[in-house]
Amino acid sequence: MKDKIKGLFVEYNFRKYDFWLVLLTLAICSLGVIFVGSAEASHMKNQRMGVILGAVIMLIISFISYNFIIKFYWLIYIGCIGSLVLVRLFGDTGGGAARWLEFGSFRFQPSELVKILLILFYAQFIMKREDNINTIRVIVACVVLVLPVVYLIFEQPDLSTSIMVMVIFCSVMFIGGISLKIVIGAVVVAVPTVMLAISYLIKDGVDVLNTYQKNRILAWLYPEQFVDTEAYQTLNAITAIGSGQLSGKGLDNNVIASVKNGNFISEAHTDMIFAVVGEETGFIGGCVVIGLLLLIVIECIRVAISAKDLAGSIIAGGVGCLIGFQTFINIGVVTGVLPNTGLPLPFVSYGLTSLVTLMIGIGFVLNVRLQTPQY
Repeated sequence: MKDKIKGLFVEYNFRKYDFWLVLLTLAICSLGVIFVGSAEASHMKNQRMGVILGAVIMLIISFISYNFIIKFYWLIYIGCIGSLVLVRLFGDTGGGAARWLEFGSFRFQPSELVKILLILFYAQFIMKREDNINTIRVIVACVVLVLPVVYLIFEQPDLSTSIMVMVIFCSVMFIGGISLKIVIGAVVVAVPTVMLAISYLIKDGVDVLNTYQKNRILAWLYPEQFVDTEAYQTLNAITAIGSGQLSGKGLDNNVIASVKNGNFISEAHTDMIFAVVGEETGFIGGCVVIGLLLLIVIECIRVAISAKDLAGSIIAGGVGCLIGFQTFINIGVVTGVLPNTGLPLPFVSYGLTSLVTLMIGIGFVLNVRLQTPQY
C-alpha cells in the first residue's frame, strides 16, 4: 500500500500522520526565530539552525516506535541520573549555576532532556503497574524514583526546573490513573504546605534556599522594595508589554521609547522573550503566540485520549502538560503573576537544548498518533 510506511518494527498508516501538529510546531518555532532575532540579532542564526536540527530529529523520532524505546525504561532512568551526576561533577558554570555539560564549543543542558526522558520512563513504569497504580507500594515507588532527579537538579542550583519536574511527575501520575481522591487529598495538603514552606524559607537565618532564590520570592511579594534589583526585570517586562498596546511598536523597531531598545531588559531573548513579543506585536501578537502554544497542548491531549495504550497516553499527555505548564509559568513570571523562575517560553525563547528537546517530545507525540487505532 502506498499509504503505508515502515517504521522501527511497526508498519504505519501515513494517513494518520499528524501534519496539523507539525504545522503548529513549525509555526511557533518560526515565530521564535523572528522574536529572538529582534531581541538579539546575533543569536538568530543559531536559533534557526536549532529549528532545522530539531525538525529533522522530530521527523526521525516520529517513525520510531515508542513501545520499542520505552522497553529500555531502566536505562532511560539511569541516563537521567547519570547525566545529572556528570553535571554535578564536571558541569560548566554560568550565572553562578552548574547546569551545562560542555564539549568544545557545544553546550548541553541535561536537565532539559531529563524532562522528556522522565515522561518516557514513567510511561512504561506506570503501564506495567497499571492495575496497582493506587496502591501505597506503587505510589511510594514512583515518588522515591523521582526524588533523586529533583534533588540533583535543585542542587545545580535550579529551583525552577526541579519544580517543573515535579509538575511533570504529578501530571503523568494523574494521566496514569491515580485516584481522584488521592489527587484531591494531595492538593488539600500541598497548597497550605507550600504557603507555609515559602513563609519559612524566606526568613532570615534559614539557608535552604540560595540568597538569590529568596530575593526572587521577596521581589515577587514586595516588588516596590526591589525596584532596582530582583524586581527590575519583571517590572520592565510589564512596562514593555503594556507599551505594546493592541498591535505593538513593530518588529525590530528603532523606537527610542522602547524598553527593549533601551536595554532595560537584559538577555531579553531568553526567559523574557514574551516581553519582546508584547512590546513589538502588542496584544494581538501575544494572543497569537499563546494561541499556537495552546493549540499544540490541545493536540497533544487529543492524541493522548486516542492512544492505543496507557504508555502512549502518558507520553502525549505528559508532553502536552510540559508545554502547557511551562508556558503558563514563563508568561506568569514575565507579567508578575509568579516569582521569577528562569524557565524558557517553549519553542520561542533562545536556547537550543530546550528547543530541540521539546521537538523531540513532539516527535514522540507524532509516533503515538501514528499508532492510534482511531482518531
